[in-house]
Amino acid sequence: MIKRLLFILLLAAVPAAAADPLGPVHVGAGTVVDLGIVQSKYADPRRVVVWLPTGYSAQGQKYSVLYMHDGQNLFDKATAGYGMEWEIDEHLDALIRDKKVRPTIVVGIWNTPKRLQEYVPSKAFSGLPTEYRAKVRTLYGGDPLSDGYLKFIVRELRPMIAKRFNVNTNRADTAIMGSSMGALISLYAIDEYPEIFGSAGMMSTHWPLFLKPDGQSVSQEEYEVVSSAFERYLAPALPDPKSHKLYFDHGSETLDAIYKRYQDRVDAVVARRGYTQDASWLTRSFPGQKHNEISWASRVDIPLEFLFSASGRR
Repeated sequence: MIKRLLFILLLAAVPAAAADPLGPVHVGAGTVVDLGIVQSKYADPRRVVVWLPTGYSAQGQKYSVLYMHDGQNLFDKATAGYGMEWEIDEHLDALIRDKKVRPTIVVGIWNTPKRLQEYVPSKAFSGLPTEYRAKVRTLYGGDPLSDGYLKFIVRELRPMIAKRFNVNTNRADTAIMGSSMGALISLYAIDEYPEIFGSAGMMSTHWPLFLKPDGQSVSQEEYEVVSSAFERYLAPALPDPKSHKLYFDHGSETLDAIYKRYQDRVDAVVARRGYTQDASWLTRSFPGQKHNEISWASRVDIPLEFLFSASGRR
């Protein structure tokens, strides 16, 4: 019974499955190209859609690319879990129009029933003690599948996007972003593929990996075990701050209320690596904001402007 409660609570910590995963995606700005169900030899098949800003042209100036997880929650309430969306289309279209960010397309990657396994960083997981790996494995339904998921993005999806759309393929114009567990896999992506991704956005990062049934934070021992595992992984894995940018944030309500002390530990590792606040790195706290798409939509302009600054590339 306790394991079932833990699993239900953990699922509540992250966006739900799409309400209508095969339905049409409607946007308030720009247009969407539906790639349908994309097959992979590295991961389970999933739906992928590509958002193009207003005025997108197949010729001329090339566009930057933002890969985003939980794609069903980005553009349309009808496909989004809990009926909430990020409103990425409206926000990014306005930022491009106002010349606050570079012209950018968004690749929205749907999640699958194996979302938790696909989004948990495998190498950080491997740094947990045996009993904690077993605990996470039980909660998530098996061993991490994140290495295969990233291979799907880098080796299969990225070449597909480059072939079909008018985009830059260089590192400076390629970013990856997500929230909660989607934030963890975004950080893992830039660590494991620094030659591919020049920047990453992590919103409301779900550092704890697991929670107690009453919804409170884990014990001090569990907090220390998980934080130490991330520290050991990140210290040698973080990419060069001279050529990469990292964005982190969290709110203060619901699940976000327990993230600060984890984020403080990670921030110390990032600073030791040589990242500079407001230049190559930004961590922001948003008092009163919750762990949901409405809160992420209300502040998503900040990471978008930071990662895709119109003033220049790193």
